[in-house]
Amino acid sequence: MTDIPRRRALSRTLILLAALTAAPILSHAQNGSATPPHARANASGTGWECDRGYQRINGACATVELPANAYLTKLSFGRGWDCMRGHRAVNDSCVAVEVPEHGYLDSSGDRWKCERGYRNVAERCAPIVVPQHAYLESGGDRWACGRAYRKDGESCIAVNVPSNGYLTNASYGQGWACERGYRANEETCLSVAVPANAYYVDVSYGPGWECNRGYAEVGAACVAVQVPGNAHLDYSGRGWDCDPPYRRELEGCAAP
Repeated sequence: MTDIPRRRALSRTLILLAALTAAPILSHAQNGSATPPHARANASGTGWECDRGYQRINGACATVELPANAYLTKLSFGRGWDCMRGHRAVNDSCVAVEVPEHGYLDSSGDRWKCERGYRNVAERCAPIVVPQHAYLESGGDRWACGRAYRKDGESCIAVNVPSNGYLTNASYGQGWACERGYRANEETCLSVAVPANAYYVDVSYGPGWECNRGYAEVGAACVAVQVPGNAHLDYSGRGWDCDPPYRRELEGCAAP
């Protein structure tokens, strides 16, 4: 082989070696750091992440110290482990959850709840005392009075329904309400006196009635609205406005 082919072959070899040498440097520049032991390239290809059982600490992958009653997670960040069901993390350990009598582990596995008919009192499950004429509610941790009874402290007392009244949901309030046309007054139901030219309204406030259109409330009566000339009843029907272009002046409508 002549010198020229030898020089060409040597040049190609040197170029190949340079490319192989530059590849890790280029990878290092693209990834920001070399991939340490127990690591792999991340999904985006822009860096690396630690293998399962290792966690990133100061640019390296350190072994996860797994405490008793724990298991490795799939996360490359955080502490790298979680406690098994029935245990909860306390510092760097997994401590057993102490479930009291009549309690059970909830869905999270690191807390407990009381069975139906019991409630948490000082980290124990105490029985709920259901008084006479009461029942456990659907949640199982409280009680309510039955129909015709209302709560009074820790007991259920009978609801005394007055004349012209009826039973309501006795779990709150006085347990009764007045029929239509009557209003509650202490422990009785009084008839609503609707004056002439008025109609009954079923509300808990006000007199219990409103005047017809064209009448205004004056005391306990409905008095006809006196509409002056060149005027009309307003939108409420209980007052008046001047017809355009007249303007209001005292109790009448004056020309502009």
